Amino acid sequence: MQTETAITERLRRSNTEFRALEESHHRLDAELADLQRRHVLTPAEEVLKKQLQKEKLATKDKIAELIRASR
Repeated sequence: MQTETAITERLRRSNTEFRALEESHHRLDAELADLQRRHVLTPAEEVLKKQLQKEKLATKDKIAELIRASR
């Protein structure tokens, strides 16, 4: 049985959906980090932050699903 790290590396090399999901996850993480550096958020930025958090979690879940499916 392969370790999760080995599976992840194999998926990075062979699965374009996995790479796209990882790219999206990193982008969302960077956007959230930018918002969290601000001391005060406007109501619109608060809503954006919540949307980004939900999208990031959904992306992470899809990545985990791909890893589970390839075991």
